[in-house]
Amino acid sequence: MKSAVVTGPGKTDVVDADRPQVGASDVLVQMRACGICGSDAFYVTIGGVPPRQGRMPLGHEPAGEVVEVGPAVSGITVGDHVVVNPMAAPGGIIGNGGPAGALSDYLLIENAVRGTSLEVIPDHIPWQVAALNEPMAVARHGANQCRPKSSDKVVVFGAGPVGLGATLAFKSIGVQHIAVVDLVPGRLQKALQIGADAVINSAEEDVVERLLELHGPGESMFPGKVGTHVYLDCAGVAAVVNTALAAAQKGATLGIVGVHKQPVPVELINVMSNEITIVGSIGYPTEIFEVTKDLVVNWERYALIVSHTVPFENLSDALQLASTPGAADKVVVTF
Repeated sequence: MKSAVVTGPGKTDVVDADRPQVGASDVLVQMRACGICGSDAFYVTIGGVPPRQGRMPLGHEPAGEVVEVGPAVSGITVGDHVVVNPMAAPGGIIGNGGPAGALSDYLLIENAVRGTSLEVIPDHIPWQVAALNEPMAVARHGANQCRPKSSDKVVVFGAGPVGLGATLAFKSIGVQHIAVVDLVPGRLQKALQIGADAVINSAEEDVVERLLELHGPGESMFPGKVGTHVYLDCAGVAAVVNTALAAAQKGATLGIVGVHKQPVPVELINVMSNEITIVGSIGYPTEIFEVTKDLVVNWERYALIVSHTVPFENLSDALQLASTPGAADKVVVTF
């Protein structure tokens, strides 16, 4: 089979590899689609991560078709369409420093347990949508970390794949109102299409003033606070944190799921006096297949998140597209 491997700083090769052998408790999946994550570009830049630096398999957003099932596996049959939990692999996280990556013709699921390491999806779900399951679980965990209530008014900063996924997550949870903030008009249009109640172009509008119009004034000993209950940073830029904390009313929550590459100073007197909760979010401790149900029901909305599909034989184009700022939203490699 063919497999994509980081072979050095800035270098990725598609190499020949042995097709995995299926053990009694294993399942072999023929890959049909795999999303490209921002972390993939990071791994390529640094030449992989230990213990496989210089020879690291790529790809951790897999969807595929079962082609072999070990005799000890139950609930999975040949021909099933499945999504995979990369973090459940016993040898190490798939495509994140483990011995296997999903940007390969085949992926071995060791100790396969339905609902833990993989889950079956209906055949009518397009492969490129199924490949969103892993990043949408990241988005769902970010939303869950904010502990939203049905009466909450929410703002999501960043309308990239995770921000759009978080918007869908908040919609699924059933909050009162969701506003999405971004600089790119096309992304804001997608946010409206998937169900955002309002959008704010931060390049053209004052975000705090617009939130005051949308969510009303908030409770605080200080003037000018906004009635927003939850702020979710899916952008990973300091301006988002500064804006959210400047606007946050007493008891508001700021969730951080975007990756910040630089330290961000925080004015803690404001955090203390307004009793603001700041909560981080990483991965998907319980959400990897929680999100699958919503993905299946609302797959046409999720499909809007995918901006490009690229054949596996053009992997270098897909990686370049995904790593070029503003060139794409979600890039999915198809097989």
